[in-house]
Amino acid sequence: MQDFTAAVGLAVRLLATADPDLVEIVSLSLQVSLTALIIAALVGLPLGACLAIGRFRGRSVAIVVVNALMGLPPVVVGLIVYLCLSRAGPFGVLGLLYTPAAMIIAQTVLVLPIIAALSRQILEDLNRDYDEQLRSFGVGWRGSVATLLWDARASLATVLLAGFGRAIAEVGAVIIVGGNIDHVTRVMTTAIALETSKGNLALALALGLVLLLIALAVNALAAALRQSMPEAARA
Repeated sequence: MQDFTAAVGLAVRLLATADPDLVEIVSLSLQVSLTALIIAALVGLPLGACLAIGRFRGRSVAIVVVNALMGLPPVVVGLIVYLCLSRAGPFGVLGLLYTPAAMIIAQTVLVLPIIAALSRQILEDLNRDYDEQLRSFGVGWRGSVATLLWDARASLATVLLAGFGRAIAEVGAVIIVGGNIDHVTRVMTTAIALETSKGNLALALALGLVLLLIALAVNALAAALRQSMPEAARA
C-alpha cells in the first residue's frame, strides 16, 4: 500500500512538473492519433455519404463489408500493415516500418471503417427527410452530399470524436508496426504496458491519468455536441 501511494504521488509530480519524457510520449500519441483521424475523416466521410445516398450495384455488400470492418481485431490490422511495410512486403522500399508513419497507417485502417459506417447511417437517415426537397430544388448528387454533410455536422463531429477515442487508446496494432522504440515510436498505450512490466508504476500511472483525462474530455465534448443538436436530429 505504501509503494502504491508513493507511485501515485510521484505520478502526480510528473504531471505537475511536465516531465520531458511524459510530454514527449503524450505529444507523439496526439500527433499520431490526430493525423490518423484526419486522414480517416477525409476518406471515411465521403465514403459514408456515397453509401448513404448512392444507388449502385453492390451497395448492400459494400455496407455489410464496411460494418464488418468496424470489428477488425487490432492485432490483425497490425499484422497486415506489418507485412505490407516489411522489407519483403509491397511497400517495404518506403522504409516506413517502426516509424510514426506506420502507426498512423495502422490507426487509420482501424478508424476509417468506424467513421464510414457511422456517418453512413447518420446521413442515410437524414437523406430520407431531405431527399424529396433536394430533388424539387434540382440539387445534384454533389450538392446533396455537401448539404447532408453540413446539416449533420454536429452528429458527424461526435463520430469523429469516437474515432479519435478508438485511435488514442490503441495498443495492439501500433506496438506491432511501431516497435515501441524510445524517443521514436513510444506512445501512451505502449509506454504504459512497458513501464508496468518494468515496475515503473509512476510513469505508467501518469500516462494512464492523461489517457483518462483525454477520454473524459472526448466524452464531455461529445455530450455537449449532442445537447446542442436539435431535438429532431437526436431522435
